[in-house]
Formats: sequence, structure tokens, C-alpha cells
Amino acid sequence: MADVIILGNGPAGISASLYTARAGLDTLIIGSGGGSLKKTGSIENYYGFPEPIPGKDLIKNGITQAKRLGISIIEDEVVGISYDGSFSVKTKSGDYLAPFAVMATGSSRHTPKIEGIKEFEGKGVSYCAVCDGFFYRKKEVAVLGCGEYALHEASELLPIAGNVTVLTNGGEASAEFPPEMGINKKEISSLVGENGVLKSVRFSDGASLPISGLFVAVGVAGSTDLAKKIGAETNGAYIVTDGNKRTNIPNLYAAGDCTGGMLQVSKAVYDGALAGTNIVKEFRKQKK
Repeated sequence: MADVIILGNGPAGISASLYTARAGLDTLIIGSGGGSLKKTGSIENYYGFPEPIPGKDLIKNGITQAKRLGISIIEDEVVGISYDGSFSVKTKSGDYLAPFAVMATGSSRHTPKIEGIKEFEGKGVSYCAVCDGFFYRKKEVAVLGCGEYALHEASELLPIAGNVTVLTNGGEASAEFPPEMGINKKEISSLVGENGVLKSVRFSDGASLPISGLFVAVGVAGSTDLAKKIGAETNGAYIVTDGNKRTNIPNLYAAGDCTGGMLQVSKAVYDGALAGTNIVKEFRKQKK
């Protein structure tokens, strides 16, 4: 078991790790891809670089810096998290435990542009199988997505729901779904309901699939998706924190783009430093 698990290997996550590791806390970083910064061609407004630096190089430098301090870094996709006094983080290939955690995987993805998806949020459309699966016992449900995150959500629903269908919305499945989960690759046209409650999915070819619940799990799980699974307060696409980057969940912190505000590397680095230093204070306080 580590002392702190940091979800995200971008500026916020790496910055937090530098402070926790240098204070002697066993620090584990889990991340993949590097987020939107990796796609940034040139950064010219960050202190200390006389010449522009590609985002991917800045990420690489940060990871190298963390490794030099002996910080463990795992390249993996986080698909779930739970909390029972300690945090249990589930990835594609393993489970990891720690008493402290930091959400730093960047801002959440945009909700898919499907007619009716916003209208039926909380009335048939959900973003958390662990949170809402109970309400769909023995009912027909669908999971929107085609990767490991969708597989995780569908697996959570399988023992509860009457039937689980995976909707790839025109894409190809990139995860290995078990045969008991139906896979529908048709492009979705809209969601249809009655009296404000979701009743079916309509496809672009005019066909329909009757369902009671649709669980959105497109791409990979972002910080807000994971935060919701353990009851952390969110405001739209962002995680709510106090001035010390603490969430409403004990020992859970959040830093960087997932907390909103100025979506810049400098702000992410500051957030990470603030989260890291406050974790060190709280860790030592609880050890006494």
C-alpha cells in the first residue's frame, strides 16, 4: 500500500508528487496519455523556458523528474475507484490502495452530442454504474462507449440489470466484452422518453432499442467521472475543492484542470504543489 495515489501524470499530478515524495511519503502515480497537454504543439508562456517547448516534451521532462526522486509511475488506465476509509483504485491491470488520493487527470470529456442526452440526465441517463446501478435491477440498460471504461461500467451492471447492451455509436469495440453483453454498433440518432423518463434509444437507420437506463462511459474515465463514484462534490464538469485543494471526501484532493479556473500549466503546477503540501501536513497530523 502506498501513502498517496495520484491519478494523472500531467503537470498537476507530477507537481503534487514532488512535494509528497520529498517529504518521505510513498507516492504512486497512475496515468496514461498525458492529457490535452500532450497534443499542444508549442508552449511559450511558461516560466523558465527561453524557447517554446512542445507539450509532450514538458510531460516527458516532468515524468523524468519524478522518476529521479524514486516516485513509482504506472502507465495504465484508471477505470474505477472506491473509498472505505482508504482509496482503492482499479486499473485495467491491477488494484492499488492508499489512505490519500489526488485527482489530477484533467478536465472531463464533453458529453456526446446526442439529442436528448442532457434532457434525460438523472431520468434514465447516468454517468456512474456503481452509484445508480441499483435503480435498474432486472431492467434493460445500455452502456455508451467502446473501451475499457465502458467494459468496467458494463461489468458493474451485469449482475444487477436484466440485460446489458453496449452501444458503440458507430465505433469499433476496443475492449474485449464478454458474450453475455450484446454489442450494437449502430450510430445513435436520439434518446426517446415518455413523461420526462428515458424509454429507448433511436438509431440513425430508424430502429429503436427499448431501455430504462443509459450509462455514459465514452473514452477514458476523467477526474469528475471518478469523483462522482465516491460521492465527491462536483459542479458541472469540475470537482469542488476548498482553498487547500481538499474535496468533501476525507483525504481526497483534486488539482489542475479538473477543478476549473484558469486552464493553464502554471495553474496546474500551483494546484499540485498546494495539494501535495497539504497532504503532507495532514498525513503527519494523522500519524501523531
